[in-house]
Amino acid sequence: QLQLVESGGGLVQPGGSLRLSCAASGFTLDYYAIGWVRQAPEKERGGVSCISSSGGSTKYADSVKGRFTISRDNAKNTVYLQMNSLKPEDTAIYYCVRYAFCSGYALFANEYDYWGQGTQVTVSS
Repeated sequence: QLQLVESGGGLVQPGGSLRLSCAASGFTLDYYAIGWVRQAPEKERGGVSCISSSGGSTKYADSVKGRFTISRDNAKNTVYLQMNSLKPEDTAIYYCVRYAFCSGYALFANEYDYWGQGTQVTVSS
């Protein structure tokens, strides 16, 4: 069964860090780009980051560049999102998603075909 399971969310103070994990099953992970999108109250769903199938290239939304880092371990069928210097505006539900490829346009246009259940990230003092 195709499945993406997110974990690692929680409550953190501004300036803190969290590491999200996405465990994939039911498909060959190394054939797909994987990324993260987020949904905050009163905002449209927006792409955060993606990583190519080989891990050779990455893309980030302007709002998270320099603070977030995406990585993958295909042998473990897992993708990670390291989030540093968190801000209150990062508060959202974070979803792991599957892309055919990773590009700035795919991130912008939300061109994914599958997503997980999400994990809540709350940044507050």
